[in-house]
Amino acid sequence: MSQSEKELTYKAFLNREYEFRHSPFEKEFEFYDCVKSGDTDGVERLMTPLGSSGAGVLSHDPLRNLKYHFIVTIALITRFCVEGGMEMETAYTLSDLYILKADKCACENDIHALHREAVLEFTRQMNRLAHGNVYSKPVIMTMDYIYDNLHSKISETDIAEYVSLSPSYISRLFKKEVGVTICTYIAVKRVETAQNMLKYSDYSPVDIGNYLAFTSHSHFISVFRKYTGMTPNEFRKKYFRDNWGDIRHNGAK
Repeated sequence: MSQSEKELTYKAFLNREYEFRHSPFEKEFEFYDCVKSGDTDGVERLMTPLGSSGAGVLSHDPLRNLKYHFIVTIALITRFCVEGGMEMETAYTLSDLYILKADKCACENDIHALHREAVLEFTRQMNRLAHGNVYSKPVIMTMDYIYDNLHSKISETDIAEYVSLSPSYISRLFKKEVGVTICTYIAVKRVETAQNMLKYSDYSPVDIGNYLAFTSHSHFISVFRKYTGMTPNEFRKKYFRDNWGDIRHNGAK
């Protein structure tokens, strides 16, 4: 028997001896499903405090234990929300922001408050999504393809091949459902990603523009200014690690 198997057997023995049981899977799944469906009432009914009975011990340091449970919870919620139709970029950006907030928490009460805030924010986002536009599978696949390839040149031909439709058809379908062209959507998503990199990374605006496949630095500046009203340098000076709120950009139709 390996060392890890011995430790697992011993841990299971202790759990039986002290009648410890992890939370029932069915209840846990129901909670995440409520978040996924945007059911605020269900989430309020099923949400339990971090580190409560049945949660398991991930660290013997109380604050670190709560932070680990918070990260696990946010990771699972993020994946459920993506499965429920939330854009991957939105879900993972929200996840990153809340995990960064958790890392700064200095006491257990702060983590508990942040846990509630994060769960309800994901739920509200899913609720708005459920009552807003419902995209077809080809359009969702197109959004996912764009998110996965923001660092590369993206053509409608590549997208059409990925979703197994003609370029003209997926172009019309996307514009009809999303309200903007594929080209505009790509530009907006690149600018949103650039905003996060300018706020939270040390990469220079030139490196960020190159990473996001803008044709030149002047092109990056032009597109960025179009959707934010600022140059990348101006945006960084104003928002670099300055706050944790969402930066709203001017949408394009």
